Amino acid sequence: MGALANQSFVKMNGIGNEIVVVDLRASAGKITPDEARAAAAPAGAPYDQLMALYPPRSPGTEAFIRIYNNDGSEAGACGNGMRCVASLVSEQTGKSKLTFETNAGVLNCWKGEDGLFTVDMGKPKFAWNEIPLAEEFRDTRAIELQIGPIDAPVLHSPAVVNMGNPHAIFWVDDVNAYDLARFGPLLENHPMFPERANITLAHIVSRDAITIRTWERGAGLTKACGSAACAAAVAAARLKRTNRKVKVTLPGGELTIDWRERDDHVLMTGPVAFEFSGTFDAKLFEKAAAP
Repeated sequence: MGALANQSFVKMNGIGNEIVVVDLRASAGKITPDEARAAAAPAGAPYDQLMALYPPRSPGTEAFIRIYNNDGSEAGACGNGMRCVASLVSEQTGKSKLTFETNAGVLNCWKGEDGLFTVDMGKPKFAWNEIPLAEEFRDTRAIELQIGPIDAPVLHSPAVVNMGNPHAIFWVDDVNAYDLARFGPLLENHPMFPERANITLAHIVSRDAITIRTWERGAGLTKACGSAACAAAVAAARLKRTNRKVKVTLPGGELTIDWRERDDHVLMTGPVAFEFSGTFDAKLFEKAAAP
């Protein structure tokens, strides 16, 4: 019947980033792309990302986490989702400091005195083949890529960075002045990005503040994308346009991003919210399980 049939879940959100968490540490069933898509259907629990907890693979970690987008594809990282997972596991265990493993590596999470959770997202990657890009660019602070007429491009010269996922950041004066629902899919699937990419419009408000909107790879328009907030903050600091610690405003709320100087790790801090819990109806997955 599949890993998600009759499986309990928790629906949460990180500043509007819709997250579903399932604990498969006891069953360890593999979720297929068809199952992930079925779970995101209106009759299931619509989400941007599904965070599936599996038995730990490394000593000292609480779980190995696989991250699924609502189109059935897998993501390497989801900062808002990690805060949701950390909040749940912290409540279950009483621990304020937690360590998890994802396909992007081992991530440390902790709860602050203000009740907000911080995720150490690790070091950003800047090399063209680490992002990855389809062709070599020695300087990834701005690459040759544009959309629209050659002599008057609508968007151009994005910064690119890997924050567990590939990200392209386009600098604009007004993040709401562009039809991101139209341009997002074109840029996500541009030949420059062999693994597709998250597409972000970013406006630098001040040395300490950035506003963004993101078309998320595999999920579409989203109220929030934690790794995109990290990518935009890092890209802006690389260009010397902001400080290394900034407030990033997204449609769903605010995150604090700190690109820590002593070790280059990116720390993301923000709130989480519980929505509801439930159990997936096995009927949702009958077609997904069919040969």
